[in-house]
Amino acid sequence: MSFELTILGSSSALPTSNRFPTAHLLKADERFFLIDCGEGTQIRLLHQKVTAARIHHIFISHLHGDHVFGLFGLLSSMGMMGRQVPLNLYGPAKLKELMEQNLQYFPLPFELHYHSPEWRDGGFLYEDEKLTVNAIPLKHRTRTYGYLFREKKKQLNIRKEQIQALGLGIADIVRIKRGEDFVTSGGDLIPNHELTLPPYHQRSYAYISDTLYDPGLSEQISGSDLLFHEATFAGSDEKLARETMHSTAMQAATLARLAGVGRLLIGHFSTRYKDPSLLVEEARKIFPNTDGVNDGDRYSIPLERVPSE
Repeated sequence: MSFELTILGSSSALPTSNRFPTAHLLKADERFFLIDCGEGTQIRLLHQKVTAARIHHIFISHLHGDHVFGLFGLLSSMGMMGRQVPLNLYGPAKLKELMEQNLQYFPLPFELHYHSPEWRDGGFLYEDEKLTVNAIPLKHRTRTYGYLFREKKKQLNIRKEQIQALGLGIADIVRIKRGEDFVTSGGDLIPNHELTLPPYHQRSYAYISDTLYDPGLSEQISGSDLLFHEATFAGSDEKLARETMHSTAMQAATLARLAGVGRLLIGHFSTRYKDPSLLVEEARKIFPNTDGVNDGDRYSIPLERVPSE
């Protein structure tokens, strides 16, 4: 059961010869979720040998071009390849208006279903039997959202030897998998943890796109296994970061430390820095477990059981 992130684009507003604008692909239990869709995203999908037909959910952080210009070409290609299955688009409410203005020039043979946090009164932006996605409001020059992807708790696994030893029936097994204790015919209570294996850790990925540094985000992404946080600028350009409502690498690292995440990824690097390793070094001074992302990088979170106390 996979939980793997692929970086499709790691640059900021301007592409370079080896970095396309922002796009991430999360593979969760063999399902694909595309997060932002900068120019060249469909090319990077081809490089990764990912068939666009397998993508049914696309999350857009905001409507600046470096996060959305690749969407029109990707959808057009999906249509030309004969897609009939509906596609779900998530993001600011004006995403629907933007798409409808453009779709008059290239109508699609499949439906688009739009979802926005602005149309909901709390709750998850997306939920299925295995995964939830929360939208996280960010502070940028236009309405912008980050996203938190988190696995749901998996059913507990019963220790096989207990089934025979206690003569467990199907109804007993169902209740124990739900977390209930078991009472024997003699009235003895056996705690659930003695009947089951330790539960699996709920893996999570937090995506924080363009934003002013906001320490208040730490509560919303607390304990995430993997955090991507934009790091457009170096610390020496903090004033410029404030003016453009972006973050520095050091600010991204500070948030990672406050939130107690497992690993920090930084990207969305300004092209003013010929070598982004400067930004990575600044971040690591605050949060050592930091990586600067490159197009094509992959990060996998293994499926592990919660250690027994």
